[in-house]
Amino acid sequence: MSTRIYDISPTLTPSISVFPGDTPLSREVLLDMRRGDPLTLSTLRTTVHVGAHADAPSHYAVDGPTIDQMPLDHFLGPCQVIHVPARRGRPVHPEHLTDEIRERRILIRTGTQPDKRTFNPDFAPMSVELIDHLHARDVITIAVDTPSVDHATSKDLPVHAACARTGIAIIEGLQLDAVPPGRYELIALPLPLAGFDASPVRAILRPLDQG
Repeated sequence: MSTRIYDISPTLTPSISVFPGDTPLSREVLLDMRRGDPLTLSTLRTTVHVGAHADAPSHYAVDGPTIDQMPLDHFLGPCQVIHVPARRGRPVHPEHLTDEIRERRILIRTGTQPDKRTFNPDFAPMSVELIDHLHARDVITIAVDTPSVDHATSKDLPVHAACARTGIAIIEGLQLDAVPPGRYELIALPLPLAGFDASPVRAILRPLDQG
């Protein structure tokens, strides 16, 4: 029997939302076989924080590692999906976790940014207390279904800072609505973009618990 694969990356089109002021996705077609060219060739322009993406510590910490310097085990290995009873605009705290932490990579479904084509600034952020709680349980990666682990309007980014302090990697912008809680294998590898502060990822999950 084949194992189901959950694709948890939103499709990247020009209509996908980005943080206000960031670079939206666009495609320039340089050559097109439909016009008689020998091949089709495109140029992609967008923020590296588009869709499902991995943040590098250099995004939020001076002299932090860039995305090509991040250990790949943050983005590959056993993980746990947890659904939390989140409310728009309200941070997620440790008491909101509905399951005991069982893996070192934790994916949190808040359900507060349901349409990836529309940026709603009242998504549920994480809390510093949650990051410390996860760190105490040897978590190395937190992944969320929202555009940021911090409030949309935050300037000092306390949750990002807590991740820098604890060494927890960040993945943002996932699509987790169709994924049941449980244990999975996470595959969400960033591109080795030298010197960059993030990279888009093609994030997928394969169940570890077979019923």
